[in-house]
Amino acid sequence: MASFTDLAAQLLLLATLFPTLTLCYINPATTSTHQNATKSSAYSSYIVLVQPPPSNAGQGAHHQWHESFLSSSLAGDSSESRLLYSYTEVFNGFAARLTDAELDMVSKKPGFVRAFPDQTLQLMTTHTPEFLGLRNGTGFWSQADYGKGVIIGLLDSGIYAAHASFDDHGVPPPPARWKGSCDAARCNNKLIGAKSLIGAGDDSDDEQGHGTHTSSTAAGNFVTGASYNGVGTGTAAGIAPGAHIAMYKVCVTRECKASAILAGLEEAIKDGVDLLSLSIGGSTSASFDQDPISIGAFSAVSKGILVVCAAGNNGPTQRSVTNEAPWLLTVAASSVDRSFGANIHLGNGKSIDGEALTQTANPSSKLHSLLYSEEWRYCNYEYDSSITGKILVCKDNKSRAQRSKIGSIVGAGAAGVVLFNDGIAGYTTIVADFSSSVVQVTAADGEALTAYIASTGNSSVASLAYNGTQFGVRPAPVVASFSSRGPSSLSPNILKPDILAPGLNILAAWPSKTGHGQGPFNIISGTSMATPHVSGVAALIKGIHPDWSPATIKSAIMTTSDIVNGTGGSILDEQHRKAGVYDTGAGHVNPARAADPGLVYDLSVTDYAGYICWLLGDRGLATIVGNSSLTCAKLPKVEDVQLNYPTITVPLTSTQFTVNRTVTNVGPAGSTFKAKVEVPRSLTVRVVPETMSFSKTGEKKTYSVSVSGHGLGKELYVEGTLSWVSEKHVVRSPIVALVAVAGGDTAPAPSP
Repeated sequence: MASFTDLAAQLLLLATLFPTLTLCYINPATTSTHQNATKSSAYSSYIVLVQPPPSNAGQGAHHQWHESFLSSSLAGDSSESRLLYSYTEVFNGFAARLTDAELDMVSKKPGFVRAFPDQTLQLMTTHTPEFLGLRNGTGFWSQADYGKGVIIGLLDSGIYAAHASFDDHGVPPPPARWKGSCDAARCNNKLIGAKSLIGAGDDSDDEQGHGTHTSSTAAGNFVTGASYNGVGTGTAAGIAPGAHIAMYKVCVTRECKASAILAGLEEAIKDGVDLLSLSIGGSTSASFDQDPISIGAFSAVSKGILVVCAAGNNGPTQRSVTNEAPWLLTVAASSVDRSFGANIHLGNGKSIDGEALTQTANPSSKLHSLLYSEEWRYCNYEYDSSITGKILVCKDNKSRAQRSKIGSIVGAGAAGVVLFNDGIAGYTTIVADFSSSVVQVTAADGEALTAYIASTGNSSVASLAYNGTQFGVRPAPVVASFSSRGPSSLSPNILKPDILAPGLNILAAWPSKTGHGQGPFNIISGTSMATPHVSGVAALIKGIHPDWSPATIKSAIMTTSDIVNGTGGSILDEQHRKAGVYDTGAGHVNPARAADPGLVYDLSVTDYAGYICWLLGDRGLATIVGNSSLTCAKLPKVEDVQLNYPTITVPLTSTQFTVNRTVTNVGPAGSTFKAKVEVPRSLTVRVVPETMSFSKTGEKKTYSVSVSGHGLGKELYVEGTLSWVSEKHVVRSPIVALVAVAGGDTAPAPSP
């Protein structure tokens, strides 16, 4: 418990670290009587720091101590109605709605330390632009002109055109190459295209919300005062807020017909989009020549249109990744450094951190009995008086029936519910819109909570508290449990997924008429949410480099990605173990670095066609490429390991296995790059040449990588990195060596 001296020292440190904030700290005790007489009677929110309560009692005593500062200071209202939050961990104090005169009275009470006005900071409500290093009016976002002039096509469930995210303030008219049409309720310079491919009589309106959410994540304009149910308040923006949007409605009632997808891709190519974002995927992998996304996307890529797709939501199962074709940019999902904080304060003085999407400003600090039963662990209680006034502890099974049951339990008299993740979800908490008496916690915290109940029996008690939206949560990013994993079952020597991006608990636009969400925004999770983040980044890059090919943009995004989290440690998976390449792909997207990658790995239609010939033969080539002038007899067959991909995956044997890669200099003339190899001792990697010098921009050079292994244990794959390093750039590629097993096949590669 902090002393008065400790609190003063903390405040002094804050003032030193954040000098611009010191002007916001006030101490009404030093204000003159004359000044007090002129104060307004309007309510404002204040944060008040006080000394600890006289005793070392539990959380309830702190809450009562904080209320005591208000009880005799308010005219008419109760202290409970004014107390917003009660703090014991960050410091001792509270937040309350007060007039200036009331604050003056509070400041004269014994134990008062100081107070300062509650600040409204301008945050991105998706939070992901800021998390990805994008800040309004400065840096890379401004240099990229917010993606102006770039057209993002989305194949999805339609769009709610009237949403403020699709206002066109500051967005120029579409470029002359745009040939599309818009049949939405409101079309403008932002929403330049909207059409339904579902069937006659259907319009482009979004009855589900999914397409509205993804569209605004990719390119929604700035919307001030956005929030969901009071959390995440701030300014909403997509990753490329200046870009144009074209929506192709190909899904209805959560189903997307292959015919509609192909029709949407067809229209988008005709209309002249610059890139396509598809948050669509199947539950199983189909051969590329039987997959409508792979087929239609190849046509788009051959015409210079990058196609960004979701990796799927079937994680953490291995080999569950979808949209595996190498011409697609396949996106996995991660967390961000934000939570909707809530606490379970236990009777033993310990506290468990959780999340609550629906929060109460002034929850009761009363301690309630905890109830957990293995028999009723999924909250499948039949309601009776035995649960009245108790906090029920249940395991989350993510079913609609369970969510309905929880609502009934709380509504019928239970004091609350603590819902903990199962072991598979681990540390991935997908927040759900329950009542204000439901807190969600991780699997590890669920174990701790049930262990506390088992050890204390009928004397186990707790109270719930809410902390609002919190930022700077660590570790982040973390791979979400649902994010599908590699390796690819169709082409295991090409690393999939390609890239990791925010996809857990993402706030973005939502059509209010769906009946879901609170107001015009909603929070949902999935690789569907991760995909438009990368689409937005690609739009920013396309705006800066309009002549770059889809493969060049893809390479730039992959080779500049992050492989460390916000603390400088390795990116973790949902169990907080070190994530492997089949969880993260090349790494976590980093927009600013992707715009200036130094070197890129390009691929032409002919390169892809040679790969298709090797994999599927003439029939596959005819289906996917559809170019009668290209036949497998005329094309060199390109094995998957030799495809000029930005990642390197090879079979691992005791003898050297060599692959070649060709890089193109997109940095300054006169650049020199040196190879830096980081691999475990069980691998031997040789790169020839070890140094590459480029005399001009656009120059190409080829190098070889030879990999061999020795002293291997039971691991199924070994990973490392190859980086080409110059004075200004680091161009990084994962090296994945797959251990050969009986029969000559390569083993599946689960996360380590």
